[in-house]
Parts: sequence; structure tokens; C-alpha cells
Amino acid sequence: MSPTPDPGDAARPGPPAEASDGGDLDMPRIHRHGADIDWGLVTALRGQASDRLSAALGDDRGRLSSEAQRERGRAIILDLLNSEHDERVSAGQEAWNAAEQDSLAKAIDDSLFGLGRLQPLVDDHRVENILIFGCDSVFLELTDGRLIPGPPVADSDQELIDFLVFLASRSEVNARPFSEAQPRLHLRLDGGARLAAAAWVTPRPSVVIRRHRLRQVTLADLVDRGTLTELAASFLSAAVKSRRSIVVSGAQGAGKTTLVRALCAEIPKHEIIGTFETEYELHLHELKDKHPYVFPWEARPGSGERAADGSQAGEFTLSQALFDSFRFDLSRQIVGEVRGQEVLAMLKAMESGSGSISTTHAKNAEGAIGKLVTCAMEAGPHITHDYAVRAIAASIDIIVHVHLETTPLADGTAQRSRWVAEILTLTPGERDKGYAVQQVFLAPPGGRKVEPRVLPDEYRDLAAWGFALEEFYGQSEAAS
Repeated sequence: MSPTPDPGDAARPGPPAEASDGGDLDMPRIHRHGADIDWGLVTALRGQASDRLSAALGDDRGRLSSEAQRERGRAIILDLLNSEHDERVSAGQEAWNAAEQDSLAKAIDDSLFGLGRLQPLVDDHRVENILIFGCDSVFLELTDGRLIPGPPVADSDQELIDFLVFLASRSEVNARPFSEAQPRLHLRLDGGARLAAAAWVTPRPSVVIRRHRLRQVTLADLVDRGTLTELAASFLSAAVKSRRSIVVSGAQGAGKTTLVRALCAEIPKHEIIGTFETEYELHLHELKDKHPYVFPWEARPGSGERAADGSQAGEFTLSQALFDSFRFDLSRQIVGEVRGQEVLAMLKAMESGSGSISTTHAKNAEGAIGKLVTCAMEAGPHITHDYAVRAIAASIDIIVHVHLETTPLADGTAQRSRWVAEILTLTPGERDKGYAVQQVFLAPPGGRKVEPRVLPDEYRDLAAWGFALEEFYGQSEAAS
């Protein structure tokens, strides 16, 4: 979740660029990267290196660490480059100097083990997200919220597709299909970034890489960034500790996952946590200082024709993972993003009373209810609208909505801002809708800070978990 600037921030320059950049907005260092590299040669040598590495590793692949495999790969790359260099010299072409050969070696290494021409963008500390609308139509969202043009990431759309196919098939643990028969790709990358891609069903290959810069984030950090108020943070902290089930809603890129990480930071350290995700995004299992006891589950797509029950060979669903998890002595089950049938796993986790936390896409907090009802009904005709509403109203306690706003800037770029705009409670009731909501916090029109509204009586017990109850009543009375 990027910092939330005040209204005057749009006219201010961002953080100073590195000295080697020579500037900030146009980011010339990034645009210079790879400009003099023969990427056709890199692609050809990557293919040769991949074949030779596979042959060299043989049955040892499963026993060698990724770093040991990469060391072998680097030796193969250097051997290939030396042979290519000798052929160039024999053909009367100009020899590479040491810097050129090093650049080629790194480019091949990035293509074989990393993200190829995307790697320097992912490595740059200023880049939050990468949006690709074709090989030469690239935009970067920076950590300060600005959107700026980026460099080409391939010489042609076909080259970009070919690299995505290679990238999808490279993982031995959780390889993903990507082809005309499977034209969509969702992939977890090394380092924790998430890649989503589509081709063949779009005019040009489309890719979005979401980087999660804020891994170790707390509610206090988000208060400092202006994302929510200290009083609202007090409420959410107490809600987590009292094991209320929470859904975080918002638009794509609004910072929902970052907020969930901050909420999870409020979970007592001694609890045993299970996370259930289609692709790892929370990475709680990597934050050993905060969460020493985490069992992470990741879904796996299947392949081939579907069986009578609708499953594919090799498929592993979140519902299966959640079913297995009930024998893992978990204190808390956290289902990540809900886009479709994951809602069934989310409801089962919340019904267990574990104080689960999930995210979903919606335009406002109450809209998240309708979105989740739709997701539940997509699971099959056995899920009726009334049942979905009752189950959701009975399982979810609190919905937190994160607002995303994009402001055009004078130079033709744009800046994104994010803040918590609404926190409501959900209970069964109201004959017409099947549920009742109460706005506990709400940002006024045009405002970026939520203000206290009405607290349901059953949430007064949050004071025992650290909620500043008297301050809430004082501020709500002053506002009225």
C-alpha cells in the first residue's frame, strides 16, 4: 500500500533519484538498461543453456539447491559466451570487451533464472507495480504512487509470449500451463511478486506484476502513512485479537493485501496460523520474527480433461487444503484473496471461529457482500442466493474498505493514493436484504480520514482488547 499524500502532494516532486539516474520522472537509468544488448542472441543462448543445464543436472535436480543449480547454469553460460566470442572473432567481427561480456552473461542469467528484461524493473526499489500492454507499451507504478512510462520488455509480442511460456513451465514445484488452450497465467515469482498474464484472448499479451514492498508492516505503519486513523487502527487491532472475522475490500491495486499483512501483525505470536492462497502473497511463513508458527498452503491448477467431478489431474484446491488443515492444530485459518469459489473455503474458515481474514474486490464495503454472494452462487446450483446471504452474514463480522484514487498530473503521468474509507459491521437480519450493516467508521465526502459513527453494543467488549472506546464515543459525540 503506497503512502497516501495530502491533496498538495500531486504538485510536489517524489523522493530523490539515485545519483546514477540523472533524474527522477523519466528514470533514465532504467530506460538505458539493456539498450545495447543483442536480445535475440540472449534468447538463443538462454535456450541452449536451459537444454545443457537440464542434461547436466539429470536426476540431481531435485537434490540440489536452487543456488547450486544456478552456479552450474552460470558456468554453462560463460562457456557458451566464450564459444560465441571465439566464433565472432573467427568471423572477423569485433570482439566483446569485458563489460559487454558481463552484461550479456547477466542478461542470459536473468532470462534463465530470473525475469529476463523485466528483472531490473523488479529489482528497482522505486517500482511498485509493472503494467504491460504489449512488449513496447510498459508503465511503472512507483512507490510514491506515480504512474510513468517504462522501457520495452521484449523486441516483439511473440518474444514476450515465448518468455512467459518458459517462465510458467520453469517451476518444478508449482509449474503453470500457458498456451492457446490455457490463455491465462497466474504465477508467484521469486521474491514474492505476483504475475498475472493473458495472451491469445487479448489483442496483445497483457501482463501485470504486483510487487509487495511492504512485507513487515503494522497498523501503526499505516497510521503514519495516512492510510487510516489511530482510532480506527485501535478498533481493527482489537477486532483481530478478539478473533472477529474480517474481509478487506477495495479495487484492484488498492492495497488490500498490505492491510491484511498489517492486520495479521496483530495476531499474538504464539498462535499457529494456516494460510490458504491461490498464489502466495501474504508470505507470513517468511516472517519468522512475527509469525514463527505458520503452515502455508498454495493451490495448484490441474491439466488435461476434467473428470466427472469437474477436477483435473494434479489439481489441488483451497477447499481441499482447508479440509486437510483441520488436523494441523491451527489457531487461525486465513484465506487470502477471494475472486470466485475460494469464498467457500473462506466461509468454512470463518465458521470455525478462528478469526479469519480475507480480501475481495468491491466498490464499497456493502458492495463486498453482493460480490461474495455472487462468488458463492458460482460454485453451483446447490448454493442459492438466500443461503449465500445467510452464510455470509453469519460468518463475516467486519468489512474494511480501502479506497483507491488516481489523480492525473500536469506532465501526463498520474498519481495513485489509497486510504481506508469505511469500516462496517455485518450481522444477520433485515427481512428484505437478509443482513444488517452498521457503519462504525466512515470518511466524509472528499475526506481521507475515517470518522467514528455508531458502535454496535456487541463490540463494546473490544475495550478489553485495547480498543480506545472512550475516545471513540468522545469523537463521535463531537462529530454529531
